[in-house]
Amino acid sequence: MKKPSLSLSAPKIGTRLICMLYEAVLLFGVAFIATLLFDVTTQNSTTPTLRYAREFWLFLIFGVYFIYFWCRTGQTLAMKTWHIRVIDSERSKLPIIKAIVRYCLAWMWFIPGLAIAYQFELKNWSSIVAVLVGAIAWAITANFDQDKQFLHDKLAKTRLIIDNATSAEK
Repeated sequence: MKKPSLSLSAPKIGTRLICMLYEAVLLFGVAFIATLLFDVTTQNSTTPTLRYAREFWLFLIFGVYFIYFWCRTGQTLAMKTWHIRVIDSERSKLPIIKAIVRYCLAWMWFIPGLAIAYQFELKNWSSIVAVLVGAIAWAITANFDQDKQFLHDKLAKTRLIIDNATSAEK
């Protein structure tokens, strides 16, 4: 049986955003296990230093999760479900350095909103709104790209594509 070739067309922005929500649900479980391991190791201490260490630990664990899947198959579990694949701009498998750069740049979805919330000392719902507005603004950047890629993909020289091979298996 002939394997379908990759389409280089980008998935719709709505599909990518739904995939991101699904990814967040999956990451909740990853975060739970990683936090449990951290708390057991540090005996659940709540000192400010350990709070920042826990955040850095989660940053690393999430990075390992994404980088591993992006380099191995080009798809996380959520991306496989929604038939989305990340590839190198040269249409090949993602090298580890590009996966690391993409992971770090993807945090730009949240950093502007977090910076605004910090600068204006926003609390509770207003800080969440600031982060959401920042994320929406970041998502809109795909509309300004001829290939409909998000800004972090353009900067990392990667692209999200529709994975016909995964959808053909179903």
